[in-house]
Amino acid sequence: MSDGEVKGSFYRTEIIAQLFGVTVRRVQQLTQEGIISTTKILEDGKSVRRYDLVPTIQAYVKYLSDKAYGKQHRTDKEIELREQKMQADIALKESQGELHRLKTEIAAGQYISVEEVKLDYAKFFVVFKKFAMSVPARVTGMLSGQMEPSELRRCEKEIAAEVNRLLGAFVIAGIVGPEDVKKDGTLKEEKNTDS
Repeated sequence: MSDGEVKGSFYRTEIIAQLFGVTVRRVQQLTQEGIISTTKILEDGKSVRRYDLVPTIQAYVKYLSDKAYGKQHRTDKEIELREQKMQADIALKESQGELHRLKTEIAAGQYISVEEVKLDYAKFFVVFKKFAMSVPARVTGMLSGQMEPSELRRCEKEIAAEVNRLLGAFVIAGIVGPEDVKKDGTLKEEKNTDS
């Protein structure tokens, strides 16, 4: 009995690699791909995997024959990979269709550029700020005959301060997000995680 042979016709990976004229790694790949298979046997009291010679040779010859005649054996892994490729192709085609639709809508003028939106927002907020800053003077103008001038100036200053605080909170909320601003419009203290 040679040292590669084990009880009957069960052989180690190295012997199968020699018989097939391939590397040990290629034999392992063929096993992983399901082209050839191992059998669990007991050797010196240990459970090991070995190749049954006749079925292994028959499976490998069938694999080579199918490969030569274009009927390449499709393993579960290969089928799964082909399925994934088809899914990726479908997703690609859908995204290309969506991109084409968006380009068509942009060309038709259904969308505007980010720069235009930013410019429009900037103009709007300038007008809004002017309007908001004019509110204290308008309110005190309405109340001018009903209050003392010093009291009117105090009210105008308080209203102007409140409008400024609200505008500041509005700007801060637009930059940092509402979750970072206290109810009174000031920024929450950042927790120091360095300590």
